Amino acid sequence: MPRLSTWTLSVLPLLVLSVAYLAQSYISPLGPAPHLGFGLRWYGITFSSSEAQAPLAQPHSQIKDTGVPVDSTLEALSGVAVDAAADVDPRPKFKRRIVAVGDIHGDLLNAHRVLQMARVVDEDGLWTGEVDVFVQTGDIIDRGDDTIALYEWLEELREQAHGMGGIMISLLGNHEWMNAIGKPAEYVFPSEVETFGSISKRQRAVTTGWLANIWASNYTTAARLPLHALLGPPNTDYPPPEDSQYQRANAGPLSHAAFSFVHGGLAPSYPNLQPFPSAINNISASLFHRLRSRDPQPPPHPPHAYPGLPVGTTREEARLYGSDGPLWYRGWAEEGDEARLCAQADQVLQKTGTRRMVMGHTPNLHSIVAKCGGKVLIIDTGISHAYGGVLSALSVEYTLEPVDGGGWREQEVVKALYADQDDELLAHATRDLAENELF
Repeated sequence: MPRLSTWTLSVLPLLVLSVAYLAQSYISPLGPAPHLGFGLRWYGITFSSSEAQAPLAQPHSQIKDTGVPVDSTLEALSGVAVDAAADVDPRPKFKRRIVAVGDIHGDLLNAHRVLQMARVVDEDGLWTGEVDVFVQTGDIIDRGDDTIALYEWLEELREQAHGMGGIMISLLGNHEWMNAIGKPAEYVFPSEVETFGSISKRQRAVTTGWLANIWASNYTTAARLPLHALLGPPNTDYPPPEDSQYQRANAGPLSHAAFSFVHGGLAPSYPNLQPFPSAINNISASLFHRLRSRDPQPPPHPPHAYPGLPVGTTREEARLYGSDGPLWYRGWAEEGDEARLCAQADQVLQKTGTRRMVMGHTPNLHSIVAKCGGKVLIIDTGISHAYGGVLSALSVEYTLEPVDGGGWREQEVVKALYADQDDELLAHATRDLAENELF
């Protein structure tokens, strides 16, 4: 039997211990330990790891395997390239860049300008890879002629983002819902109808056809986006179920390190805020299924009568589509007692496990509106030529990085980006956490 070298006898036990530590990390309740980083520096060998980002769950289905090797995902998310010869902090720095855009309303040209300005796409309209998450808050349809082109482009972007490790979150606005119900009349131009071929073909597309299929598969009514992957993938519920692998993280100091996104707003009076966002999205899925199951589907309105919500609609489903539901609520945009509004905002944020709420729906043609120190963000600036507002996007840059001597520093930088005027800082928050406080 050949004799093992001294080098092999020295390194082999260390390799076994390292593999065991890494394996234990992956079966812990929080997944891979975000602080994990260990080295065999005596022999110039270094191992490093950080948490993997789970893919965005399909609105009404299970999370699917991305097919991306775990090792490459870990390396991409760690934000740290460890040099064996360098003396670096093995704790990884986590970074996430988010861009959100409000109502587009049938204007492909301005939508392209906004996404290029925000570095979501390049000059050819292709995903750049410079954004981790792109959110669109609904009302893509109506008031313009580019409905078909917009949805086709955005679905192509979704595939491109997925292929490059990015995520795209799409929400249904009140206009998507109006079309699904059967009331697009006053918002639909004859020139837009022509792109579908006829009013009856358009009606089929938005009720049971290709566009309704896209809405059912890739769109939700509400979204919760954790800023750190430790809290789970997008749309991880707050509060999470007790058996969730993210339960511990969502009960810790990062529990509310997330943003909510809806089209209209989350009213303090709305009764289905928990668990967020699945309580809303389950009701949404139920009503949308009810609409698609109508047989026969209602004829186009006009010239026929507006059909309204279908027979059998539940009280919860009707409330979803009501004035204080997430599709139509405008309360956060109203003028009034700022202290009272901010106190109500804190209550909603506490319930939904979020720090800031983002919505569209109520246009301000001059700028993105920030209230309560950036806790309330209204991002509809009338991008479509139908309004003639400013071209804007919301940018969020989040970091969690180790501090020399131990501990961590968390930072959020929230900006309004504009195509034709200076960008605006809406919120800048930092927080220091002790080493044992975070993990």
